[in-house]
Amino acid sequence: MPRLIFLPGASGNTAFWNPLIQLLPDYTEKQVIAYPDFGDEPSQPSVVDFASLSDYVLQQIQSECILIAQSMGGIFAVQAALARPDLVKGLVLLATSGGIDLSGFQIQDWRSAYQQQYLHYPDWFVSAQIDLSPQLEKINMPVMLLWGDQDPISPVAVGQALQHKLSQAELHIIHGGDHAFAEQYAEDVAVHIQQYLTQFNGLVKI
Repeated sequence: MPRLIFLPGASGNTAFWNPLIQLLPDYTEKQVIAYPDFGDEPSQPSVVDFASLSDYVLQQIQSECILIAQSMGGIFAVQAALARPDLVKGLVLLATSGGIDLSGFQIQDWRSAYQQQYLHYPDWFVSAQIDLSPQLEKINMPVMLLWGDQDPISPVAVGQALQHKLSQAELHIIHGGDHAFAEQYAEDVAVHIQQYLTQFNGLVKI
């Protein structure tokens, strides 16, 4: 079984994943990647913008893995899948743009509230413009999309758009879930992920 690597959202809160991790099988190795200068993680001189943070995340992936990513983390996960398909064997994307252009969707603008809540976080993050849409067809691996149906930041329509663009994607809806549903509905999310992981039982982590 490949290692499970968890990527948090823009809060950088690695503890967000704790309820879910505790519900997933003990036989799988698990790793949570923290973002420099987000939360309590020390800064790194090499991380100065979105692109260098993406490079930093990629450098933390050293073995075959399945990436489980929420919100902003989903962009890094998609970029890693494109850059290192030899290592990234699967994606579980939760409430994320996945790198597609969101200008055509009815979404809540989270940026001003985010900046007020996280005063000491890097300001370059909120102005980043990422569009990976032309590259998504290159992703040739099983993808699970998990979405909450009460999420104004990443509504179900975004998940449906990603499902259309990713050839091996399956979309599952967490009823009542908002943007943080992976923490609030960890048991439901764990059931979906455990079912998804069964297809990897024959893979040996290297």
